[in-house]
Amino acid sequence: MHLQLAENIRSFRKQRKLTQEQLAEVFGVTTGAVHKWETGLSVPELRVIVEMADFFDISVDVLLGYAMKDNRPASTMERLNLYCRSRNADALIEAEKALKKYPNSFEIVHGCAGIYLTFGSESHNEQQLRRAIELLEQSILLIAQNNDPTISEYGIYGQLGRAYIMLGEHEKGLSLLKRHNTSGIFNDFIGTSLALDLARPEEAEPYLSAALLRGVIHLVNAAIGLSILFSSRGEDHRAQEVVCWGQEIIRGLKRDSAPDFLDKLLALLFALQAHTQMKIGQKEAAQEALCYAADYAHRFDAAPDYGADALRFAELPKSANLNDTLGSTAMESVAGLIEKLKNERLLAAWKEVLNHGSL
Repeated sequence: MHLQLAENIRSFRKQRKLTQEQLAEVFGVTTGAVHKWETGLSVPELRVIVEMADFFDISVDVLLGYAMKDNRPASTMERLNLYCRSRNADALIEAEKALKKYPNSFEIVHGCAGIYLTFGSESHNEQQLRRAIELLEQSILLIAQNNDPTISEYGIYGQLGRAYIMLGEHEKGLSLLKRHNTSGIFNDFIGTSLALDLARPEEAEPYLSAALLRGVIHLVNAAIGLSILFSSRGEDHRAQEVVCWGQEIIRGLKRDSAPDFLDKLLALLFALQAHTQMKIGQKEAAQEALCYAADYAHRFDAAPDYGADALRFAELPKSANLNDTLGSTAMESVAGLIEKLKNERLLAAWKEVLNHGSL
């Protein structure tokens, strides 16, 4: 806690146009005592502080320079997260203070668990990781208080599993992750731990392949969404960059040149690229991108294959199938996306491509 008593004594004395000698006379002390107060070498007695505040017509808080912090749980966690963000070790000290003040608050207990997990993971500090586990287990008991939709009991068990793995208790951690692996949310961590920590690559493969598939779908959806978001803000060059990034990901994951579900995704990404190019006046480039969109869509629709085994690097069972809400055909999906974009020039160019054929 930083007080500004020395600075304030000097400031308020000068406001009253008093010398150090004159202020010393008011409180019956030596000039040297006032000098020490104003330089922070000593502090007045409590009685003198109260009398001084009265003399300057201010409160003791103002004289001390103390401002009461907002110590409600949400504000407390905001401060703790700022400490944690800069990896300031004071976060751990302040976390313990918060836990003593709010021992039964889910927000505080779970938030402090995350802080201990962050510090413990990076420094491989067993004591900090054990404290994180203790707080995570406590937060599960308090989960009924949770009103943050981004936090779930499954997620907390995931944090617990990772903490045990970092402690070297791999089987215990993996058991927790596997039991709470809803929709494959921990596939990547399970697979990596099996391959790296336990040297069981064959067991790891299905988890890692499923994680790759899930990640691709999420990345493509994010690229599409971000492109539309940036475009709506007029950041069309940025929108084009994220679309091209999505295309690179998809191309890098195609196992071979045979038509597959990835072609349907590429058709959509080229349509989005054309949208951004049309907005920045690159009409010829946009028409070319639409031709590519039509070509990829025709390739897929000529021999539609929703098999998940098309992904490079992933070893998925032949029976694994993908599904989407884009449209029953790739051409329908592209047409539907172009209609939703409400870009008249893009729509006109798309109709021209359909009338005259693609590249």
